[in-house]
Amino acid sequence: MRRFLDVARAVAWRSIHNTIVSPAILLPSIIFPLFFLVAFAGGLSKIGDVPNFDYPPGYTAFQFVFVFLQSAAFGGVFTGFAVARDFDSGFARRLLLSAPRRSGIIAGYAAGALVRWFMTGTVVTLAALIAGMNVGGDGVDLVGLLGLGIVVNFVAALWACGVAMFLRTEQAGALIQMPVFVVLFLAPVYVPLRLLTGWIRSVASLNPATAVLEAGRALLAGSPVKVALSFALLTGGAALMGVFARRGLASAERAG
Repeated sequence: MRRFLDVARAVAWRSIHNTIVSPAILLPSIIFPLFFLVAFAGGLSKIGDVPNFDYPPGYTAFQFVFVFLQSAAFGGVFTGFAVARDFDSGFARRLLLSAPRRSGIIAGYAAGALVRWFMTGTVVTLAALIAGMNVGGDGVDLVGLLGLGIVVNFVAALWACGVAMFLRTEQAGALIQMPVFVVLFLAPVYVPLRLLTGWIRSVASLNPATAVLEAGRALLAGSPVKVALSFALLTGGAALMGVFARRGLASAERAG
């Protein structure tokens, strides 16, 4: 266990250090969520006036939850880019040779992803509050929303690490990002599920991200629903992606 923690700590520190000293890594992870928050909460604010919208905190809060959880997911995705970049540079192969407990490599990258997302999530939250976002939930509800974000970030980081370790090239970027993007945007992004129609409603009803979004929005409004279901889905996703990431690591080990 000590060797596992030593490897995880070293990889996490390197990931965090690279994020802090390299604006090219940090800024996109902050700018993109802010852009979505302005575009959705500001440019589409009139959607909050449609009949039966019925979200008491208002449209800014409604969209904030999506952007908050999206930033968590893409914080994990960006870690996959870093893993792929490390393989292209040759660093990851040297790391595989030197690490006494290689599973700590995945844990380190995931920990780095979480710290990077904390930076992004803090900026997005402050921006939403400055924009006048209403918060209906209490401290417990907000901790629950933060918990959802943490687990979403973890699941996405495991997925991204797995793909990056299987393919071991920066050209894997599209494959790392696109499935996460599709899953998020096939959920009720702009209006509640009950206001969707046609095929998009059918798909959104089956999309696990829908339950997570609804739980996050309910927590922010102070009327929790589907919270246990959301954490159960995310825990299952984390277990599945953990196996996937470990197999990706085994593939990288075999490739040398």
